[in-house]
Amino acid sequence: MPKTLRSAITTGGRRMAGARALWRANGMKEEQIGKPVIAVVNSFTQFVPGHTHLHDIGQMVKAMIEKHGCFAPECNTIAIDDGIAMGHGGMLYSLPSRDLIADSVEYMCNAHQVDAMICITNCDKITPGMLMAMMRLNIPAIIVSGGPMEAGVKGGRKYDLIDAMVMAADSAVDDDEVTAVEQVACPTCGSCSGMFTANSMNCLSEALGVALPGNGTIVATHKRRLTLFEKAADRIVEMTRAYYERDDQSVLPRSIAGREAFLNAMSLDIAMGGSTNTVLHLLAIADAAGVDFTMNDIDELSRKVPVLCKVAPSSHYHVEDVNRAGGIMAIMAELARGGLVTGDVGRVEGGTLGETLARRDIVSEQADPDAVENCLAAPGGVRSVSLGSQNSRYQSLDTDRESGCIRDIAHCYSPDGGLCVLFGNIARNGCIVKAAGVDESILKFTGTARTYFSQDAACEAILDGSVKAGDVVVIRYEGPKGGPGMQEMLYPTSYIRSRHLDKECALITDGRFSGGTSGLSIGHVSPEAAAGGEIALVSDGDGIEIDVPNRSIRLAVSDEELASRRSREEARGKAAFTPRGRGRKVTRALRAYALLASSADKGAVRVLPDSEVARE
Repeated sequence: MPKTLRSAITTGGRRMAGARALWRANGMKEEQIGKPVIAVVNSFTQFVPGHTHLHDIGQMVKAMIEKHGCFAPECNTIAIDDGIAMGHGGMLYSLPSRDLIADSVEYMCNAHQVDAMICITNCDKITPGMLMAMMRLNIPAIIVSGGPMEAGVKGGRKYDLIDAMVMAADSAVDDDEVTAVEQVACPTCGSCSGMFTANSMNCLSEALGVALPGNGTIVATHKRRLTLFEKAADRIVEMTRAYYERDDQSVLPRSIAGREAFLNAMSLDIAMGGSTNTVLHLLAIADAAGVDFTMNDIDELSRKVPVLCKVAPSSHYHVEDVNRAGGIMAIMAELARGGLVTGDVGRVEGGTLGETLARRDIVSEQADPDAVENCLAAPGGVRSVSLGSQNSRYQSLDTDRESGCIRDIAHCYSPDGGLCVLFGNIARNGCIVKAAGVDESILKFTGTARTYFSQDAACEAILDGSVKAGDVVVIRYEGPKGGPGMQEMLYPTSYIRSRHLDKECALITDGRFSGGTSGLSIGHVSPEAAAGGEIALVSDGDGIEIDVPNRSIRLAVSDEELASRRSREEARGKAAFTPRGRGRKVTRALRAYALLASSADKGAVRVLPDSEVARE
């Protein structure tokens, strides 16, 4: 049976004459009145290279949708560049922006009662924010990213943002070399070229089933990226008609992204050694979808899913190389051959994951020519800020599953643990390490705690030589509540690399890391310090024992001593579990976020008071 369009409440009946008059003023034609209203939710901004090329594509997508007779109004949401915001107070706003983005999409789409939406996204908090909104609204929706940046090239070597940051803090690299790398590291529009958070999330959108194949890996500058937008525009119209004309529930976000889809997405993340931020975001998206998906699921998967692909900052490969090797569908196909993903889950393109893999696995004789063309889409090698500005092709695909960019299970980098969850008396509810980025020599590490109440203080200590080999840098009160905002820690981890301590030191924090982080960097310690977590009780000189293979992290202090320290901390009254001497200005907006934010093991989602939940 047909379903009534949501938008009919604003376009039908005598009493909606005023609303129809306003729709006409927005450009709605007579023949579009009563037809589906499909929102084009764009995140264009000239603050972020991942979004600076999205200005025109929103109106192009609008035209693509409207040729089918629908009305497609465009709206925008905010986007923060984590690289520019990093290293100062601006980073406090990054994670909280995820909720503002989700809220803004919900506000616009529910206030105007749109029937469906296509989300144009790309970078760190924007993709998860839009995914959260998709799950909340549960109307036909599809997500399309602006695509990854091309890697920079100098002297036959590829460079990216992280290279520029690490080299800038390395006194052994002269000014001319730093300048030369800086000038080539970020050559085009798009999300930064390694498997950092933005690209990780766009790849995971494919694995969840809410984005078309190629979404995560076709470079922003290639014409095949424009083709992807065209396909998404056509498909959202088909999905909208399927739902409202035939009551086909299978096209809805919550039907596509069920528990098995989240397990598939996390398996992909582990297999490709994605950003630790993806854990935070997948937990939050699952919460919005009402899906039972927890840190325990991630821990279980991390023990059996092999590392099949290592991308910068963990290797010399970049996302463009993943695309040449078959993209995300190739990694999923290798996992499927090992029985490590579920093929019987739906997708926005229609059919199941298993059916999609049969068509889009480039090592298969039945590979769709369209899949092959996507994977032959190469970087142009020319500085550009334009979407789809070039049409370069690789001469051949990378189908080497023994030693190529993507491996098969028999030739994996390691049999488990691209991302690992560690538990122990310093992280009762868990913490996260990107094991794919850790040198094997320090997967087991015992060191001496050096504690800091802020990222800034830790950075100063690393750069002035106070941090030495054998130390464990402990940064606390940088979690969702304690920061507030859980800022990324790319600078301290990069400085550890710059000081050549990345194989001799560890860093643990209740904050989080950029996808560009590597080394023995352990984040998301939960509960966080500001929530009374044991990380608040660590003292300088304490021993800390880290055992990644056995998934443990332990403060070498007795339970009795920890209880004594907790009593002393609680005796501080209102000042208990707050940072000492930090002097950070916290605005009303950030305080409002901190009031509701949960610890990282819950995805840092907002938790409403019981009295408020009861009113829902």
